[in-house]
Amino acid sequence: MPATRPWESEDLETDILDEQPWSLIVWNDEVNSFDWVIETLVEVCGHSYEQAEQCALLIHHRGKYAVKNGSYDDLEPQCTAITDRGIGATIEAAVRS
Repeated sequence: MPATRPWESEDLETDILDEQPWSLIVWNDEVNSFDWVIETLVEVCGHSYEQAEQCALLIHHRGKYAVKNGSYDDLEPQCTAITDRGIGATIEAAVRS
């Protein structure tokens, strides 16, 4: 029987989800500009400009997007900082696919 690679393990997704069970969701609106959302994601979440730009496009087209995963305690201050800037954000339990 061939050895199983770690990334082929059925338990890998569960292990990752257990470590990072929460998602920071940013919501689309008709008020905030792309530039403001991008700047916020760079400054608050530590995204690169390119990553923040891609997230902003996904937020716009999907209505919301999980911009970061992690523990609730790590995401809560970032969620607060985003909402303090007038952008809708919530923390939700990560969804298993």
